[in-house]
Amino acid sequence: MEENQLIRTLNWYYYGVMVLTLLILGVMYYMTTKPDFEPVNTMDSLGMTLQYVAIGATLVALPFGLYIVKMFKPDTLEKYKDVATARILIVGLTMPMNIAFFYLLGGYRPLMWLAAMSAIAWYFTKPTLGKLEQEMTPEDPNEEKY
Repeated sequence: MEENQLIRTLNWYYYGVMVLTLLILGVMYYMTTKPDFEPVNTMDSLGMTLQYVAIGATLVALPFGLYIVKMFKPDTLEKYKDVATARILIVGLTMPMNIAFFYLLGGYRPLMWLAAMSAIAWYFTKPTLGKLEQEMTPEDPNEEKY
């Protein structure tokens, strides 16, 4: 697989996460405008569970997703495609989840902050040729690490 084609393929996943996020944002906003929608109380057991899931998933997924390429050290383009796709999906899917929970909990602000952190981390998963070359270059054992 050629490098340019690989980047185009990864961009489908990258922008697919944004489309999914906007779709969930629209659906959840539409649901909240309905008079029969009742948000989950943040102090109920369900509300607290949703908060714990959102916080836990975000705190685990963001560092793991951003570190996954270093952890698996892909040496072929096919392996890089798999690892980079996993990075985009692991980091990116926390964003629509946090937005959905934000609306389910009636606009509970801390979840919007989690969605913002997810969006910033998602931005760092943008596939580019420079990132591909940098991550596919083997480490020099004689080079100092700071």
